[in-house]
Amino acid sequence: MTTTSRSDPLLNKVAGIIPAIEGSAPVEAIKKVIGGEPPKADPDMQLVLDALGSLGGKPIETLSPEEARQQPTPTDAVKKILTDNGHPPRAQLFTSTTISIPGGPVGSVPAQVYTPLVGDGPFPVILYFHGGGFVIADTKTYEGSIIALAQGAQAIVVSLDYHQAPEHQFPTQPNEAFAAYQWLLSHAEELNGDRKRIAVAGESAGGNLAAVVSLMARDKDVTLPVHQLLIYPVVNNNVFNSSYIDNANAKPLNAAMMNWFFKHYSEPLDAYSAYALPDKASSLANLPPATVITAEIDPLYEEGKEFAERLESDGVPVAYRHYTGVVHEFFGMADVVAKAREAQVFAIAELRKAFATA
Repeated sequence: MTTTSRSDPLLNKVAGIIPAIEGSAPVEAIKKVIGGEPPKADPDMQLVLDALGSLGGKPIETLSPEEARQQPTPTDAVKKILTDNGHPPRAQLFTSTTISIPGGPVGSVPAQVYTPLVGDGPFPVILYFHGGGFVIADTKTYEGSIIALAQGAQAIVVSLDYHQAPEHQFPTQPNEAFAAYQWLLSHAEELNGDRKRIAVAGESAGGNLAAVVSLMARDKDVTLPVHQLLIYPVVNNNVFNSSYIDNANAKPLNAAMMNWFFKHYSEPLDAYSAYALPDKASSLANLPPATVITAEIDPLYEEGKEFAERLESDGVPVAYRHYTGVVHEFFGMADVVAKAREAQVFAIAELRKAFATA
């Protein structure tokens, strides 16, 4: 994996005027110093941003969690584009059922199980965690990604609707995620799945949980997932890196929103726990092979890239790809965004390789 680093004079300027990360001051100061626009989106990506803007959502960081959960999402924007252009729904080559997974710290956790219609099984299994900063969204919001993975990898996808913050703060979410993984190790066959071929995957906050489950499995001497798919994962809280600077005012995710998510997830955020922020782990050695995907117009791309570099440096096989001209949340938009299709093909190929060799 070839990556480059950069020294950003603007980053040094911001770091010099803000002595510490505390409250909302850093992100507000960053936005004042920059006062500019994020990188330019590809034309098909910009159509989604324009559609999202037309839905009249309010800035998440100005709302209560209850209000934020009612706001239009990028998924709604994609649906609007498809409807406006008269595109019929795609044929669905899967069945979907709801289950309840026991063993979580606050009781059972609901999950949606997507099973391919083609093939007899037992199928490989992907334990998937949706994004939303641990506060908003659910499985349905991320169904574009989930269906693509289920159909492309010919795998059962179990998507966990973990309890959300601030009603349930850290460490509820990682503990529920790990409990679900342990349950699958013992019960995959009940879903027509293969317990020897279980991968973990997630986007944004869900990418955090996928990485944390891998860390927990290693630390607790539990069978490792065969692969971890980390799509623009939250792995650090460094709001001074270059991608936070470049994308302080980006959409649909900006620096102020990340500060809002962190505040609700854990106040104060446990910056020293690898189970809150996986990049804080002293070592990433002996973790499952990883696929890491980042997007240019996203405050999280720098930490995702650096996490991929750390994994590789610690001896973990890594497939990393960075996509320019697209935003946070782009992965599930394959119906309207070309690079989302490219990213899905890339991720599915890596999952299929992992399942084939498990």
